[in-house]
Amino acid sequence: MNEKQTKQISKFLSLILRHNPDKIGLTLDENGWANVNELISKSKIRFNLTQLEEVVVTNNKKRFSFNDDKTKIRANQGHSLKNIDLELTALEPPQFLYHGTVAKFMESIKKTGLQKMSRQHVHLSHERETAINVGSRRGKAIILSIRTLEMYKNGFKFYCSENGVWLTDEVPTEYIEFK
Repeated sequence: MNEKQTKQISKFLSLILRHNPDKIGLTLDENGWANVNELISKSKIRFNLTQLEEVVVTNNKKRFSFNDDKTKIRANQGHSLKNIDLELTALEPPQFLYHGTVAKFMESIKKTGLQKMSRQHVHLSHERETAINVGSRRGKAIILSIRTLEMYKNGFKFYCSENGVWLTDEVPTEYIEFK
């Protein structure tokens, strides 16, 4: 499978498993799992289980995972679907995590902090480099340092998805370092 096909399948999976399973009449369970055979058969683009496995394994952001016997697949985070429970356990975060954004969102962030908007959580990165990559998808990246351990000690919950993305419900402005 070439890079173009891999990217096409990955984008399709993101759309279907994170945002719009109804587009192909796919059913996700309460934990976001889809039946692999149903996904393959209902897909508008053609791929098989071997190709699907390749996309899951090679995705640089590790967005997707299979269950143990590879009969189900789901997105690890980033859902805009409201009733998905990824079965995440609250964890103590590191002292700082990072968020990549761009200038056009800074005024809003300075007023209201980081909000989950249409997603289930605000996404934070353990590595500054990852935040730079995320932010630069929309322009020149601005990296915000978040005092996450302080937030945690003040009662905020944090989760770490299977692919290492840290998640929380919101980040109030007082925990953001605007440097």
